[in-house]
Amino acid sequence: MRIEPYDPCHLDAVKSLSLRAWTPVFDSIQKAMDIDVYRSFYPDGWRVSQLHAVESVCTSCDMKVWVAIDSSSTVGFVAVKLHEQSSMGEIYMIAVDPDYQRQGIGTALVEFALDWMKVAGMSVAMVETGGDPGHSPARCTYEKLGFSLFPVARYFKKL
Repeated sequence: MRIEPYDPCHLDAVKSLSLRAWTPVFDSIQKAMDIDVYRSFYPDGWRVSQLHAVESVCTSCDMKVWVAIDSSSTVGFVAVKLHEQSSMGEIYMIAVDPDYQRQGIGTALVEFALDWMKVAGMSVAMVETGGDPGHSPARCTYEKLGFSLFPVARYFKKL
């Protein structure tokens, strides 16, 4: 497996693997969230929203994106955003193809991103993820790599 800079030729593979990787996550979110609030967030379904989000991240000039390649297949990606004023690098989006999960690819992508942030002059790294069961593997990866949890309470109510 190697990590290389994102190229537009990777977009379809990144979008496809993202939907597959995030299916259990969004199933978990739907179970954890009030259904009316969930439907307000994703009126056309989460897949439509996420496809737009992935494409936006991959084409944004203020994001740096890398892909994980295994045997010429795109198997994961990570997107990083730098917040220069606060000297903070943010892992903005990450996904690993379910067929390649539990092989250290997510860890390698995060470590790669952290090294790049440090070289870019950042002094703090941040990643945000859900507290629901579907995000448990992500939380394990971040904690294994030394991230500390900052508890946040976020409430939603359908109007």
